[in-house]
Amino acid sequence: MKYLVYILLATGLIQACSNGPKTLPILGERQTVEKVIDGKTVIDTVYQHIPAFSYLNQDSVYISNVDFDGSIYVADFFFTSCNTICPIMHRNMLTVLDKYKGNEKVKFLSHSIDTKYDWPNRLKKYATKLGVTGNQWQFVHGSKDSIYSVAAKSYLVAAYEDGAAPQGLVHQGWFVLIDKEKRIRGAYDGTKTDQVAQLMSDMDLLLQEYEQK
Repeated sequence: MKYLVYILLATGLIQACSNGPKTLPILGERQTVEKVIDGKTVIDTVYQHIPAFSYLNQDSVYISNVDFDGSIYVADFFFTSCNTICPIMHRNMLTVLDKYKGNEKVKFLSHSIDTKYDWPNRLKKYATKLGVTGNQWQFVHGSKDSIYSVAAKSYLVAAYEDGAAPQGLVHQGWFVLIDKEKRIRGAYDGTKTDQVAQLMSDMDLLLQEYEQK
């Protein structure tokens, strides 16, 4: 049910952005908390955010949330042997990378859900086949618990094992836009070129938001 709510929110976001909002909404769960500032009690909103993480990347180097500090980034979930939506997703992601290549304020993070086989050597071959070099786009391996948990609880993306699926693994094809505060600012179907175009438009909007601060 959580994923369905997220899809509805994301759809609403895409429609809202097409009408030209000045800033992107913040998606996910939120709660209000009381804080005391200068002796006064004020109500503040705490938004859902991506928690601290540490994964092994395609170069056999551990990367963490700290490596994404000061940058917005696009996250997704995939596996290297996927023969359905992943090739389409990552061809489209290359289009996004080409637009922002070399921009230190923009990064990309792809989590493999094949935690049994997608170790750094396979991730490196996959990245090389895509023509990806450098560290702007990270492909990462983590434990099954950590990857599946962060997908469901933090990025709100379905990713799980399913013996009935042709390759035994199932995941959604969302590209999730994360801001510098590690909050969700948008979700886009990575298999559809019009939504990928919307992602890039929203990334420009988000970067402008920070420039104005």
